[in-house]
Amino acid sequence: MSHTQDKSNNRDTSKPLPKASPSASILLISPTNEILLLRRVQKSSSFASAHVFPGGHIDPEDGPLPPQGDVRLHEDNNAYRIGAIRECFEESGILLARNLNNTSSLLQLHDQQRDAGRHAIHNKQVRFQDWVRSHGGIPDTGHLYPFTRWLTPANIPKRFSTQMYLYFLPLAHTGIPQTLHIPTSDGGVEHTEAKFLPASEWLSLAQAEKIILFPPQFFLLSLFADFLKPNVSSEDQQPSAGTLQSQRDDLLDFVKTGDPPWSEKCISPWPLKKDGKRLVMGLDDPGPELEGTNRRGDAERVIWVQFKGKEGTSGMEVGWRKDISDEGLKDEEKEYLEVRRKERERRSGGEELERALRGGKENL
Repeated sequence: MSHTQDKSNNRDTSKPLPKASPSASILLISPTNEILLLRRVQKSSSFASAHVFPGGHIDPEDGPLPPQGDVRLHEDNNAYRIGAIRECFEESGILLARNLNNTSSLLQLHDQQRDAGRHAIHNKQVRFQDWVRSHGGIPDTGHLYPFTRWLTPANIPKRFSTQMYLYFLPLAHTGIPQTLHIPTSDGGVEHTEAKFLPASEWLSLAQAEKIILFPPQFFLLSLFADFLKPNVSSEDQQPSAGTLQSQRDDLLDFVKTGDPPWSEKCISPWPLKKDGKRLVMGLDDPGPELEGTNRRGDAERVIWVQFKGKEGTSGMEVGWRKDISDEGLKDEEKEYLEVRRKERERRSGGEELERALRGGKENL
């Protein structure tokens, strides 16, 4: 296709591409398999008043990253993991760290210690990893499970390359004090509210326009809702440990599925077509930084959304790409979709050949 216009992100490629700042977020699962969302302050420069997963920018102190322009910048590494855990602690007060002397258990600190640490770390008075170590702990990077990366569409000036992670807090029946897992806001610095709710409840609140979600959060919560289901029985108010663990196991199995698996998908939403007041957003494009690589997103699903400026979004729902007709698309858009389809077929054929060659070598 012509490269005066990038159809995947509706961007004029004659203009400089705004850089995507490295960031990370944690999809934090509570002891009862609920999900943590934070409400951003109204004055925030990004996602104002929206509910988001805990996370934020990667700081230089979190660790080294490849430079801008290097495709490895958009891959999971230790700096993203440290940054995700640090931001989660700063924003919610929940510290995902293990005891140095007993890595099978989470580090337990008093409220006063955690509050003082949040303040000192946020104000750059102490390095996060040094503070954790001074209290006998180490950031629990080993229990973060990569679960998609999101690249902000290229037509938006403020862009991020966000690595998403799953983290499961110990189940409610393990005897660990649950006060360690009660989220609190950061006092209005960046967030005004921090709360665990079932994924299905967060989605219902968004669809009723009682909260603001943006496509990445809505999409991932929609996936979670199929696995982390609240107990609907009036006789048993809390699911058993076995039920909770089974839900987690099923979700982790799902993360490993797909082509590529969800742990490796990179998604940069792009406008597939207009449907009334809503846009149908494609999720298969990995973003302009990864053009020409094997990275890609989800070719099977789409998301409907109406963007309402400062009022956020409305009308979001997730559906299947195969159910979207080409009616209403311009000829150039149909041509572009056909090119994308052929690219996927060619890529799939190349991967099948690679697997066959690999299998042949293994059998030699």
